[in-house]
Amino acid sequence: MGVNLSPVVSAEEISLESLRGKKIAVDAYNTIFQFLSIIRQPDGKPLCDSEGNVTSHLSGLLYRTANLIEAGIEPVFVFDGKPSEMKAETISGRIERRLKAETEYEKALAEGDLEKAFSKAQQTSRITPEILESSKKLLDLLGIPVVQAPSDGEAQAAYMCSRGSVYAAASQDYDSILFGAPLLVRNLTITGRRKVPGKNVYRDVKTEMIDTAKVLESLSVSREQLVDVCILMGTDFNHGIDGYGPKKGLKLIQKYGNLETALPAIGKEIPELQDVRDIFLSGPRTDDYSIEAKPADKEAASDMLAGYEFSPDKVRSVLTKIEAARKTESDRRKQRSLDSWM
Repeated sequence: MGVNLSPVVSAEEISLESLRGKKIAVDAYNTIFQFLSIIRQPDGKPLCDSEGNVTSHLSGLLYRTANLIEAGIEPVFVFDGKPSEMKAETISGRIERRLKAETEYEKALAEGDLEKAFSKAQQTSRITPEILESSKKLLDLLGIPVVQAPSDGEAQAAYMCSRGSVYAAASQDYDSILFGAPLLVRNLTITGRRKVPGKNVYRDVKTEMIDTAKVLESLSVSREQLVDVCILMGTDFNHGIDGYGPKKGLKLIQKYGNLETALPAIGKEIPELQDVRDIFLSGPRTDDYSIEAKPADKEAASDMLAGYEFSPDKVRSVLTKIEAARKTESDRRKQRSLDSWM
């Protein structure tokens, strides 16, 4: 879930066209979870084949990733590795909330309240080993680079962005800023109208860009200080101090400079302070990755998706679209290179 910095961090609405020709490191777990939550039947059940295998994630990866490639964007999917032990309580809490949502979903379904059932069903989403394996396999067959992070995928994506390997990191979470991503893209794969959870209200979800350097300048803090603000609020790796949100936390760090000075002033302490800082500022990253796309294995991809009962005609159409889009973008780059010499 990450930290919520929306009250103090502003984003710029952008078009997919503005990302044409760019490589984007995508937080795979975050994106797949979004697909599992959003791509569902009216009663809240995920898309499945006749054997009961969930296919919502495969549908999202196939169709929405194809849309990115058609827009000239080159996605690189970064998968989480082993989670930090300091995240154990957060993970446990997520499991508890999911189990509660499953009970509430069944109750709403029995009562015939499909709107509530759908909302609760979204909260039951989970990434199983089979979902993880099939996601990686499909991406590989589509020729899309897959990177295995040693720990947090967001941290690895941010690292790749900071090195210039990719143009930006894509995630829904603001944690990418704390991990050091110079540019963060939000809503890359889920644009469109979305229902606000718990309300009969819809809102437009548009692609956004956050420039970390501009954010830090506008807030008059360093990245290290913003990390301290979030530690004060509470992160996936620690409990925060009750009563401190982004605005109040920001004012405290602006006044005192860091948590070592601020915490005594408010009579509080965070025992794991430095450990959490280290996760954000210097946690596990790897240089062992490739960001080069490959031609899609159309036959193997078609066979795989046929096994999940996808329409062969629709799959072939998407694969043809991917192939044509890559050729168009390749030709465009060659022409630009040629023009630069003239």
